[in-house]
This record gives sequence, structure tokens and C-alpha cells, in this order.
Amino acid sequence: MRETVHRHLGKLMAGVAIATVGTAAMVAITLPGTAGANETGGSKGGGTRAAQQTGQGADGTLPGVVEQAPAEGKKGKGLDPLTDDEITRVEKLAVSRQLFDTSQNVRGGRGPERLDVQLAEPEADEVDDPNAPRRADVTVYDYRDDTLVTRTVNLDTGKVERTAAQHGVQPPLSRAEQIEAARVLIADALGAGLKADYKDATGKELTSPDQLQLSSMVYRAAPGGSAAVARCGEHRCTRLFPKVRNGPWIDARKFVIDLSARKVLQLG
Repeated sequence: MRETVHRHLGKLMAGVAIATVGTAAMVAITLPGTAGANETGGSKGGGTRAAQQTGQGADGTLPGVVEQAPAEGKKGKGLDPLTDDEITRVEKLAVSRQLFDTSQNVRGGRGPERLDVQLAEPEADEVDDPNAPRRADVTVYDYRDDTLVTRTVNLDTGKVERTAAQHGVQPPLSRAEQIEAARVLIADALGAGLKADYKDATGKELTSPDQLQLSSMVYRAAPGGSAAVARCGEHRCTRLFPKVRNGPWIDARKFVIDLSARKVLQLG
């Protein structure tokens, strides 16, 4: 590692432990040198599958289309994990035309950001029923008003049985959200150190999130903390842990990316 690396904001790191603070807890993360990094995001099968986006509207947002729900395809039984066909189908069933038209994803396009799909627990009176209907909980995030929405879909009937909306609840980021957070950081003036460190490590310019391996942690403002990040928790904010592909980690701990406001914030 060259000595010039250390003058940049995003100091390259190899084989060190870094501590990050969320609300009241201190969480230690060990960065494994130049070994491959695990990329975190939504749960298996439940990662974000952004609505198809074409062009750009007059208001600067990206329009999209809602696809028709597909045929049922392969089905599981009882408490079997959701099949790929079930996941694909339930994601489409959960996002109604009204929800799609009135919500916004992480890139500013129409439609909510899809986070996760999980098999729902059976109702209390269905626990011992071998023929109980299978249901799935589909979790999405509406960036228009920072709302976490969970919709429970009956896979037998195709109907949405329950909808729950929550504010101030921030589950782990999806892969698409990590990529967008990196894109925002790279484009911002505060990302200059990150780009300089990447060039020191590779000799190339950093222009795209595809050039990095990404891990992330949801960031929530601590009581009495910096005013710059006071809305994190209400807003969807994250700290990124970028890594040069097949190379060292880059220290970006000073920065919080507010995805709701599409801003990079610097901690003191």
C-alpha cells in the first residue's frame, strides 16, 4: 500500500476492525483484508426487483410499468419455503396499481422499493391444519413518504388479506439500495476521497458502483448527536463499507448516505 493513500478521506484498509455506531449500540465489523466480501441485501428471493423503468418524466422522476401477475407455477406445501414461482407471483400480487402509482422507489421512479418476501406464519386456528392456506409477507419501502409497507398475500386466492404501514422502521438495505447509495456517494463532492483511494489501489477511475463490492448498515441518529444526521431513522440512511474488487477495503465511515433526501452527510 502506498503512503499517498493516507492523505485521502477514504483511507484504504486491510485486515482491520472498524466500529460503527447505530443508535445506542456499538457494533464491531471486522474487514478481512483483501479476501472477498459478502454482499448483503434483501433475503433470498426477496431482493429488490425494481419496476421496469423507461425514459424520464417531465418532473424528473422515472415512470414504470406494472406487469400482470403470472400463472401460479410451481407451488410449495404447508410450511415449505416459498418457491421461486411463488415469490415472483406474490411480489406482483402485493403491488396493486394504486400502490404502484402512489409510491416511489429508491431511484425516484414510480412503484415502491421491494425489500423482502417471507412465508407468513399460519393463523392461530390453522396451526394443525394440513390444508391451511399458504400466505406470504411482502415488504416494500415507499420513498415518497418514508413508509415501510408489509402486505400479506394469500397464495391460494391471490388476495391481499392484510396491509401494515410503519414509519421509523428501517430493515436492512436491499442490494439495489446499496448500489444506489454507492452511486450517490460517487457522484457527490464528498466522494472525492473514495474515488482517489480507488485510483491509488487500481490505477483506474471509479465511476460506477459495479466496480466495488458493497456491504452496508442502516444508520439511525443517536439522541443528542450531530444535527446533520438528525433525520436518519425517519429517513432511510446507511453507512457503506466499500471494497475494491479483489482488493482492499476503503474506509468510508465518516459518511452517511441519506437515501430519502439523496444526500451525503459527513459525521464530525
